[in-house]
Amino acid sequence: MHENYRDSKIKELREQLRFVPKTKKIEQAAATEKLLSEIEADRSYAFDYVCFRITNYRPENASRHNIASVDLIHDLRLLIEDLSDSAELDVEDVGEQVHTVNELSRLFKVSTKTISRWREAGLVSRRLLFGGRKRVGFLHSSVERFVSNNKDKIRRGERFSQLSDDEKSEIIERARQLVDSGASLSDVTRQLASRMGRSPETIRYTLKNFDAEHQAVAVFPNVRSVLTDDDKRTIFGLYLKGATVPQLCKRFKRTRTSIQRILVDMRRDRIMELPLDYIYNEDFETAVRESEYLGPEPEPATAPRKVRVPSGLPSYLASLYDVPLLTREQEYHLFRQFNYLKHKASRLRETLDGINGAKSAVMDEIEKLYEDAVRVKNRIVQSNLRLVVSIAKRHVASTDDFFALISDGNMSLIRAVEKFDYSRGNKFSTYASWAIMKNFARTIPSEFKHRDRFRTTTEELFLSRQDERQDPYAEETVQRSRQRELSKILNRLDEREQMIISARFGLQRGSEPLTLKQVGEEMGVTKERVRQLEARALAKLRSAADEANIDVELGS
Repeated sequence: MHENYRDSKIKELREQLRFVPKTKKIEQAAATEKLLSEIEADRSYAFDYVCFRITNYRPENASRHNIASVDLIHDLRLLIEDLSDSAELDVEDVGEQVHTVNELSRLFKVSTKTISRWREAGLVSRRLLFGGRKRVGFLHSSVERFVSNNKDKIRRGERFSQLSDDEKSEIIERARQLVDSGASLSDVTRQLASRMGRSPETIRYTLKNFDAEHQAVAVFPNVRSVLTDDDKRTIFGLYLKGATVPQLCKRFKRTRTSIQRILVDMRRDRIMELPLDYIYNEDFETAVRESEYLGPEPEPATAPRKVRVPSGLPSYLASLYDVPLLTREQEYHLFRQFNYLKHKASRLRETLDGINGAKSAVMDEIEKLYEDAVRVKNRIVQSNLRLVVSIAKRHVASTDDFFALISDGNMSLIRAVEKFDYSRGNKFSTYASWAIMKNFARTIPSEFKHRDRFRTTTEELFLSRQDERQDPYAEETVQRSRQRELSKILNRLDEREQMIISARFGLQRGSEPLTLKQVGEEMGVTKERVRQLEARALAKLRSAADEANIDVELGS
């Protein structure tokens, strides 16, 4: 997987798409390539538009994040490779001719280095399985599209042949004559490329190699052009791929100090773009509890029972049922750990603001904390993926729609993990279920028109009840029935008791369940007084429910 994405939103999207089925990854790679072919230079594109074109999914909240075309082209090319890489697609299953780097080199009579330059210029590549081994491959349709849009580049490449020693000597001699006449490096490159029928890159590369090997008689001694932002990103990308600092110094003609400063600055910029939004909890300020927050997740009290796999599921989806559901204790611990890791990383990142020479040790710790947070998030997501399948099976209209629903549902699940407030004591499965169904109702209105009243939070009734962890997703209908029955007997309470019950159970439209402390602050009384009033109100409601023969669970 590539790490040198220029835009953090595209990289975050890549992480989300890791969980979509194989067939969807192949479709999304094709959609990404189509979008890539339509990008125009010197324009900016909204991330929400890019996300929709790739996934056919519109984010719930507009991000207002724009991406410059030059960065978008770079990142979309990486995204296509990463999607094909994670799809584990065998070249025999592609359905069209696939070329290797060496095959293209022979086909166009160019060097493999030229093929690499064409990839940087927009030739779309994928990572496919050739005889069980991952290699770079090019779909024939991708090659044809690149050739159609880059005819001049192809012609220049086809004219290329390895420079002879005589040609190299002629380039050096002509360059000296032009320099003596006052020509700059760009003038020399342009004029020699025209005279000798070679590309500017070939002329520049020949001169650079000569000067590096013959510094005493160099044509352009100590040439140091100003490094562009693209140059700096290239330096950082090469470093991530294993290039050493001395190698970078030699290649870009910079001192060790200069290269190290660029690497630190680029790394700092990448860290500043990490998505570290989290749900704050005042307990995070208690440093002595850090070992508790970061400790191992608790073991379940009893071994998880084997869940029957729904019939008709593909093997990929059936395998999700092998992952046991989290217990309430595990769920609470993982969500607390996930948010604490991001909290700690965010606080450390604040120390980097305004610092020119950010300390490597601090950046090391931030990156490790973020990687740990992603690992915990993936653990939560993996344990709840069957929830998406369960809901999708109840709402799918045809087999053709099933994987589209799974893909949309997975993205809703990932967003729900980011937004869930574990401290309220509610079950994540209930919160995520409403988020997923709300997304289904919005993205497929013809199938879910009768569900347009669903809301992620306003319709929820989170009751304080024991979590049996036995197919909690089937409680959706029963939950709505309980809410209607509870509303019938609320008029038995006085105004203050109704206010407390409505606030505690989130019965008011547009609200979420509040804690005892929050209700007390709104009413101007203590938390203990709210507890007493709530207990009295619940006793009244139980009595009223018994009289009316209403079966509703009101907690203890």
